Amino acid sequence: MITSAALYHVLHFFHITIDIRNVCVFLAPLFSSFTAIVTYHFTKELKDAGAGLLAAAMIAVVPGYISRSVAGSYDNEGTILSQRYVVYSNAFKKASIGKVLEFVKYQIETYTLLFKSLVLFLYWLMLGKISPWTGRFYSLLDPSYAKNNIPIIASVSEHQPTTWSSYYFDLQLLVFMFPVGLYYCFNNLSDATIFIIMYGVTSMYFSAVMVRLMLVLAPVMCILSGIGVSQVLTTYMKNLDVSRPDKKSKKQQDSTYPIKNEVASGMILVMAFFLITYTFHSTWVTSEAYSSPSIVLSARGGDGSRIIFDDFREAYYWLRHNTPEDAKVMSWWDYGYQITAMANRTILVDNNTWNNTHISRVGQAMASTEEKAYEIMRELDVSYVLVIFGGLTGYSSDDINKFLWMVRIGGSTDTGRHIKEHDYYTPTGEFRVDREGSPVLLNCLMYKMCYYRFGQVYTEAKRPPGYDRVRNAEIGNKDFELDVLEEAYTTEHWLVRIYKVKDLDNRGLSRT
Repeated sequence: MITSAALYHVLHFFHITIDIRNVCVFLAPLFSSFTAIVTYHFTKELKDAGAGLLAAAMIAVVPGYISRSVAGSYDNEGTILSQRYVVYSNAFKKASIGKVLEFVKYQIETYTLLFKSLVLFLYWLMLGKISPWTGRFYSLLDPSYAKNNIPIIASVSEHQPTTWSSYYFDLQLLVFMFPVGLYYCFNNLSDATIFIIMYGVTSMYFSAVMVRLMLVLAPVMCILSGIGVSQVLTTYMKNLDVSRPDKKSKKQQDSTYPIKNEVASGMILVMAFFLITYTFHSTWVTSEAYSSPSIVLSARGGDGSRIIFDDFREAYYWLRHNTPEDAKVMSWWDYGYQITAMANRTILVDNNTWNNTHISRVGQAMASTEEKAYEIMRELDVSYVLVIFGGLTGYSSDDINKFLWMVRIGGSTDTGRHIKEHDYYTPTGEFRVDREGSPVLLNCLMYKMCYYRFGQVYTEAKRPPGYDRVRNAEIGNKDFELDVLEEAYTTEHWLVRIYKVKDLDNRGLSRT
């Protein structure tokens, strides 16, 4: 916020009129362009200008970094990398320029400053001015910590372990050239190369623990891959157009390395091909995965045409214009910010996830029977309940697939000790929504809200009614009615379903 505010005031000082909203929207792309420039200078300090140019070109299009630096991405992650590499580059320059005595003096001053900073840090830590490490940091050191102790942290998709496919999807060529760059750095050890080796290896580990840290890995991947590609091209470029002053030397060279030019040409063409495919892959990933707003979904039809699912905005528009202004909406925390901003309604939990007790209470309501859930909803003064359901369209990130996290988080506090995860599995340990599913699951509030009236809907040809396209199963509980809720609104593709909480009559004996 400080950076965007400073930039806003600087622009106005030079009489460049721009809205603060636009400054926030374009701040991350602006700093990502700075990152490419700084990466060039940083890699140049490590290797040479050729490696710097390749690293800058790679980081300019790498999806792992673009995912956090697109327009509208307003977070520290979009600006921190360029600032970090400025510090690294300046540190290497100070270590390599000047006389030895000046460098020694600089080191002494640096170590003195570091020692003073460490003492000050420990002093503030003892006074409680600096809070201890959060669960996210402990999860990096022990990947099982969050799941066993703080399920709310483990439930966030960004905190899940990274799959092998994600590495290729976000990095492509860099996955293969990263070890090559490490190899050449090991062959030419110095303070700078040891630093980049440690940076690369630790980033690889942390990114494997938490997919969000792909952002940390992508830049160092570009640097080491730039070094690797540059060294490979330099090695084989030397074998092109070799001067041959006489026939004798030609005969000598041919006998020791008869197809030198051909091998060199082939290797250079291969590297050029890989770099071109990397560019096309990065462009495709950016356009398909990281350029569309998450609130508007798209898919490809059988004929290749694009299908747009605008159910989220449709539901929020309905909430904004058809509910009282003081209405309270209960949903899972993933949609809190969207409901607040687009529907302008009060929510119980949001993406900040600071109030674990409230989130646990919502999870308990979703995992309980209607009667028990009604007590919780009246306690929280809930007016409407919103759920996301993908069984009709095949949208896999719906609330049924997130339901086990609701169970775990709901059972993580004292008020939810009665909620046990194993009760929602079959005797064989499966999570199923068909007739073989657990009776506890088939009668909980979340199941009923998602599958209400779905048992009469045909989703695919040659499939029975009530066939869930995400779970690939016919639902087990079709014929039921809601006692404490009434359906208020369901969007066009059934992605968002909104229910109104029924009121008690004056004597509190029945619901109308």
